Amino acid sequence: MLTGRRGFLAGLLATGLAPAPTWADAGSPSYLSAAARPDGRFVLCGIDATLAVAFQIPLPDRGHAAAAHPTRPEAVAFARRPGTFAVVIDCATGTEQTVLQAPRGRHFYGHGAYSQDGRLLFTTENDFEAGRGVVGLWDAARGYARVGEWDSGGIGPHDIKRCPGSDALVVANGGIDTHPDTGRTKLNIPTMRPNLSYLDDGAVIEQIDLPRDMHKNSIRHLAVAPDGTVAFGMQWQGHGPAPALVGLHRFGQEVALMASDPDNLRDMQGYIGSIAIAADGESIAVTSPRGGLVQVFHDGRLQRAHEVADVCGVAAMGDGFALTSGIGTLAQLHGTALRVSTPARLRWDNHLIGL
Repeated sequence: MLTGRRGFLAGLLATGLAPAPTWADAGSPSYLSAAARPDGRFVLCGIDATLAVAFQIPLPDRGHAAAAHPTRPEAVAFARRPGTFAVVIDCATGTEQTVLQAPRGRHFYGHGAYSQDGRLLFTTENDFEAGRGVVGLWDAARGYARVGEWDSGGIGPHDIKRCPGSDALVVANGGIDTHPDTGRTKLNIPTMRPNLSYLDDGAVIEQIDLPRDMHKNSIRHLAVAPDGTVAFGMQWQGHGPAPALVGLHRFGQEVALMASDPDNLRDMQGYIGSIAIAADGESIAVTSPRGGLVQVFHDGRLQRAHEVADVCGVAAMGDGFALTSGIGTLAQLHGTALRVSTPARLRWDNHLIGL
């Protein structure tokens, strides 16, 4: 049914008779996620509020995360890092609009964010010869023409989010230097320095460093609450147990690290794969595919943990969370109740993006 609707809509758009499409024309998805099909092909999927798959659109290779346009049913699917392509997709018609290619000497880090009005797309990138992080600027109103770039404020920028009510950005500079000649090898672990950088029109307006004894804790993934609180998940590159894996920050304030006992930290195997803040702003969920766990924090402390094999994707679902896993699981977590669906015939990739 949806395929026929897409064809009909595409015909109307071609004649100029259709109203401006909305996300309802794409099946009213609540989430986006990249996935692998049983036949080995890769797709970008829309997932609705009941966790049913609303659409599957082909990708040229394995995806990582996506960015959803704020006003129209359009998304950019990013290659698994380090990748050099990002595909702009009309999710209402299921058609590829254009493919963004990272400039020479750059690769994408798998994440991006739109400006408030949807005119600009911001992408995290590696300038691998200079060993510096970059935020690329693409003009969506001009067919995603490359219109500039900013320094990210550090090395290895991974996730990027727009701050609520503004076009200021927060960037997770993971601190890890890599180069395509050595694949995903981490080149600077002894000297790495992760940070959280806030950018406004290209200028770093605040930068938060971790304590020196945590300089091997790579800040990787971000979630932003409506009040501007930034939650961040880390990946420990040091020896021994991680000192912490989850933190909170408000612009102009000090970082607060989430409390967790050594056993719970060990269970996450030093690796946060994704992070989300519930709609009420009170609870934070983090996932570890290595540990097969989702942990929920409240009031600065670990509240509970649930086992979900190979879990990674997480996004707010009301005052709870939606979850995806690499073995195809879709799950809902509300309070202490975890409801796991029958595994889909899709292997979900790292991130679940809420619309």
